[in-house]
Amino acid sequence: MTLHITAPLSDLVASYQRGHTLPAAFYTAPELFETDLDVFFHRHWIMVGVTAEIPEPGDVRKVDIGRNSILLLRDDDMQVRAFHNVCRHRGARIVSEEQTSVGRLVCPYHQWSYDLTGELVHAAHMGKGLDRSCHGLKPVNLKVISGIIFICIADEAPADIEEIADILGARLQPFRLDEARVAHAKTIVEPGNWKLSVDNNRECYHCEGSHPELINTFVGLDIGFDPDELGDEEKAEYAEHCRIAAAQVAEWEAQGFASRAVEFYEGHETMMRTERFVIAGAGESHTLDGKAACRKLLGGLTDPRFGDMHLHTHNSWSHFFADHAVISWIIPLAPDQTELRTVWLVNKDAREGEDYDLDRLTEVWIATNQQDADLVTIAQQGVSSVAYQPGPLSQFCETAVDRNIAWYVERLRKHGFGE
Repeated sequence: MTLHITAPLSDLVASYQRGHTLPAAFYTAPELFETDLDVFFHRHWIMVGVTAEIPEPGDVRKVDIGRNSILLLRDDDMQVRAFHNVCRHRGARIVSEEQTSVGRLVCPYHQWSYDLTGELVHAAHMGKGLDRSCHGLKPVNLKVISGIIFICIADEAPADIEEIADILGARLQPFRLDEARVAHAKTIVEPGNWKLSVDNNRECYHCEGSHPELINTFVGLDIGFDPDELGDEEKAEYAEHCRIAAAQVAEWEAQGFASRAVEFYEGHETMMRTERFVIAGAGESHTLDGKAACRKLLGGLTDPRFGDMHLHTHNSWSHFFADHAVISWIIPLAPDQTELRTVWLVNKDAREGEDYDLDRLTEVWIATNQQDADLVTIAQQGVSSVAYQPGPLSQFCETAVDRNIAWYVERLRKHGFGE
């Protein structure tokens, strides 16, 4: 059932109760979907790719976000660039393929041509009056952080990306992701609202019952390594893990590898959380047995027990291990449709069949992503029912969900929606 807004958005925002999920219209109403695209996928920084997907000069990847189409490309000087996929003649889309490689960008309509820096280099039959220097492709705000591509479509992008780049740049530097290569990439569509996809990822309350592959290596509560975050019931089960994790994190930080949680939620324009988690089991990677899946480690790393450097933003979640990285991001397609793309990165010199088995490398997160898609499906069905009302969040398992939703509501208010 599609719920249209019958009350002012300010009333809907005002009805939000901290520690609970959102009212149904936030997950189902077409009007709020358009607001989300405008605020959270146009005016904020979003993750849209990795540089390993465009490794050579002329490589192009197209990313569609609502009515906007963006080109990510590598120029002849190996610089990553982002442009609107709109010809400056009569507005035609220039690139239709999801991924391609070109010498120049040529509009198929009237063959206006642009070099890889976006400059117009050919426009036939336009006479002497055309100033080509004024008709280059329109650039998009771009920030590449250790091989991860962020863009902001709005003319003025949030300035806190520089602070985030400093934090993430230092934490991700040992992995040298800008030198990694793509071992596998997979795109699926989750039949649910993008916020349900994000909130599902922000908790592992559901992991024990839904993720038999992941639970081998991932502790099922959002507790980090602080026993003070636990209730009496949880302490009996997880206190020992917290003790071990706290000691390991202290050791990593003594070695110069920042690991403790850094959180940007309310009060920040750009949402970000990063923390290095201790991996359960063999402690090396998210595989069925917890051991490294790739013999050649990323970057200059030599110890496979380097934990799980976790990163999430409001449209992404990623895990960085010594042997490989799993980087995922979402783009909303409709109020009840969300595209999830996941890329697995390995050392640029690693060879499939020799240094790693592809099935072993990918099986945990391929299974987990599909299981999450199934959960998002039933969640979307539930929030679309007349019986749905916002439910309470666990203070032990869903703290990140609570902060996530509070940040979302705050940003709506900051942008004038809900005042």
